[in-house]
Amino acid sequence: MLQAFQSYPELFVTSVVLASLAVGSFLNVVIHRLPKMLERQWRAEFAEHAGREPAPEPRYNLAVPRSQCPSCGHRVTALENIPVVSYIALGGRCSACKARISPRYPVVEALTGAIAGYVAWRYGFSWQTPAALLFAWAMIALAFIDLDTFYLPDDITLPLIWSGLLINLGGLFVDLQSAVIGAIAGYLALWAVFWAYKLATGKEGMGYGDFKLLAGIGAWLGWKMLPVVVLLSSFVGAIVGISLIVFARHGRNVPIPFGPYLVLGGLCAMFWGDALTKYYLQTL
Repeated sequence: MLQAFQSYPELFVTSVVLASLAVGSFLNVVIHRLPKMLERQWRAEFAEHAGREPAPEPRYNLAVPRSQCPSCGHRVTALENIPVVSYIALGGRCSACKARISPRYPVVEALTGAIAGYVAWRYGFSWQTPAALLFAWAMIALAFIDLDTFYLPDDITLPLIWSGLLINLGGLFVDLQSAVIGAIAGYLALWAVFWAYKLATGKEGMGYGDFKLLAGIGAWLGWKMLPVVVLLSSFVGAIVGISLIVFARHGRNVPIPFGPYLVLGGLCAMFWGDALTKYYLQTL
């Protein structure tokens, strides 16, 4: 099989895409359940600090209970859980009660498969491919969790930082020194913006999760990619924010999560960061 992957790149890319579609289905579970798991943990810790016994709750994690329809409780069968295909076959509705299923589930699965296919095509049959896949999968989960909850969980951001440093022990993407400086500079860059904005306005402009996310991106890609990430994320965020205000009448005081834009900047920097930097420097 390994020889076949090396000899036939298209077979390798196809296999990665199919496997990543299944990963996308798991990411949907992470996106939906991890914030709820953290809420339960926080309630239990609060009760403990208050000297009360935590209220008993049914077992709930990434594996238990099985996925079910939120409208009628119908448990999703294996045939109904085939990434993208099942959603199309069911017409986007529950097989039991015909309630509409959110289209975001197949979107996350398809997006995961598409990005994984590009990773496999770009890096080929090398150690960079599984590493870049882990980075991309974490980015997708963080982006959608932040969209839902305005929260970037430490359960993903902190492992992202440490895994980036470990991956680059051998210089897989950048040398270790660049990775360490990238993690430090990534955190401090947004930390400085946070405090400058707070001192100027008395308000908090972003959360600490954004600091850790940029630190993780810096640990994976090195400090040289941070300007690309920040510029791209700020540019796209500004365009989206202005569009929401102008066309969707989104209130200026209504917060907009910054994590998805950092994710977009991080993925673009991983794939095309060197080319973008070179193009920018040539146009100066």
